[in-house]
Amino acid sequence: MEAVKLLADLKNIAGEQGLPVMGAAILDGDMKTLQLEGVTDTLKMALVFGFPLSRAVLNTVKDGPNQLYFHHYRQANYLLDRVALRIGYELEEKGFRAIPVAASQVIGWEDQQGHVSHKELAIKAGLGWKGRNNLLVHPEYGSRLRLVSVLTDLPVDAAPLLQEFKCGGCSACMNICPAGAIKEDPADFEHVSCFEMLKEFKRQGRTSQYICGLCVKVCPGKKDAGNKSQINNRG
Repeated sequence: MEAVKLLADLKNIAGEQGLPVMGAAILDGDMKTLQLEGVTDTLKMALVFGFPLSRAVLNTVKDGPNQLYFHHYRQANYLLDRVALRIGYELEEKGFRAIPVAASQVIGWEDQQGHVSHKELAIKAGLGWKGRNNLLVHPEYGSRLRLVSVLTDLPVDAAPLLQEFKCGGCSACMNICPAGAIKEDPADFEHVSCFEMLKEFKRQGRTSQYICGLCVKVCPGKKDAGNKSQINNRG
């Protein structure tokens, strides 16, 4: 019961600080994107938190990223990291171990990987599915959800569930992608083409970071989510 109460308290803390979405996923050793060697030997859970980017800010993105979107994106990551730090502190104060993993610390740009895939953990936590744009699609927020994770040994009851693909016939992200990197099948997403486009945006001086925002902007989420009751949404 202590773990259940603590989990509820952590969700309240995150919600009070502006993160309305939380899920719990079991870490397993076969995660392809887990770049922290040996961590799953002792830390078996991940708490995933989400912050929805502003629809109004995203609507200012026309043919590529702009400074307004870049600042908003960066501040969202700062907020996520601060909340993850607080969550980690609360867990350790209660006698549990915790590793907050930064929202946007990339260790391999060409394949766009970090220490863990927040997207993969969010899917395992039942927060959504992997869309054609290679991003998490949340049933309410679409791909606007920025994510952060805290790895922990808190014993949480979780029912990891890889969500079935629910984008249906929506092709909005395919149609808007300037790199042509997004295909019908999410497995065919072209990481290199996407990254080359991000490099071009940066070369043009649009932002100082490799971001775009176009496929995030147009992803409708619940419009093509199917039956929401079938989605294990802990948000």
